[in-house]
Amino acid sequence: MPSPRLNLFAALVLSLAPFSSMAHAADTAVGNLLGSDGTARGTIHVTEAPKGVLLRVEAKGLIPGWHGIHFHEKGDCGAPKFTSAGAHVHATSPVVHGLLNPNANDAGDLPNIFVGTDGAATVEFYSTLVSLNGKDGRPALLDADGSALVIHANPDDYQTQPIGGAGDRVACAVIR
Repeated sequence: MPSPRLNLFAALVLSLAPFSSMAHAADTAVGNLLGSDGTARGTIHVTEAPKGVLLRVEAKGLIPGWHGIHFHEKGDCGAPKFTSAGAHVHATSPVVHGLLNPNANDAGDLPNIFVGTDGAATVEFYSTLVSLNGKDGRPALLDADGSALVIHANPDDYQTQPIGGAGDRVACAVIR
């Protein structure tokens, strides 16, 4: 049985996607996705929304298939492995990962993305776990050291610690 947390993500993604173009520029952050070789891999837009953020990802040049994707705690995409982006965004420690984990407190968790045979993906997510500026006690993506969005080589299984088995970091965008 899917967790209520995952069902909430699905419902909110479907219900709020049409409103992404209605946001004001002051409530939006952007980032350029870079591959581990330093090449451009697309763009991201994060828009403050009621009780969360709407994330739009336009990616290219990735290996086809499912990939884990997470908000990471530091606004640093030092290549080639992007480890400078730190761990997932979180408000409490120790961090427990997984959208399907009933004890999860990892605010950086997002559903997987699917990359088509052309190496491209366009997707929108709604996350109730973060905000751009720390609204309503949710971790801020635009805090003093910023944050990043990282795409991983493998899909996230939504349970395994610490990153759901998502593997290497293959693309990264500093959120500004």
